[in-house]
Amino acid sequence: MPSTDRRRFLSSAVLGGTAVAGATALGSLAPETAFAAPRIDLDPGARDPNFAEGRITAISGSLLKVSGSDKALHRVYVTHGTSVWKLRPTTFDEIKVGDGLYARGVKMPDGALAADAVWVNIVNLDAAITAIDSGRLHLDHHGNKVVGHVVTGTTAAVYNHTPAISDLSGLQVGKHVKVIGAWRPDTNEVDIATVYAGI
Repeated sequence: MPSTDRRRFLSSAVLGGTAVAGATALGSLAPETAFAAPRIDLDPGARDPNFAEGRITAISGSLLKVSGSDKALHRVYVTHGTSVWKLRPTTFDEIKVGDGLYARGVKMPDGALAADAVWVNIVNLDAAITAIDSGRLHLDHHGNKVVGHVVTGTTAAVYNHTPAISDLSGLQVGKHVKVIGAWRPDTNEVDIATVYAGI
């Protein structure tokens, strides 16, 4: 979808239009997409105007107020056309004040971002497995201890780039893994969506 069409679509959604489509129509909602490389800019200090990240400080109707990690303040509109991920595809009512947020969309004339995709509390960890017990992986992420919770019906493993499966028996203590999951705010715990491992 050309950027002018996308802007028109999201503008109508923010302003009360009836068009309904999700990020799945405008781009992938897969959690890995949240970490896609930012646009290339000749000014290395320039921010991507179509991206916002930080912690949600307030929710007013469909507007999220977000304090960025770089101290920038963002306003993010979530519309009927916005796809929401929080460990799995979900709905706006699962978003809470205090949650972390990544959002991609289109910058509106008033400076707010009309989001076509929002990822809530998403984390991407490179870690070593230090222990495995019932329903949990204990991880070392650059010297920080992280507890990864296995979520029945959601958590999957990818071994050597094969399709994702629910069988985690191939995971081994001492091995390095990549974990995509949802952070439990203000803790060292995550709910695991996908763990990538070699065998």
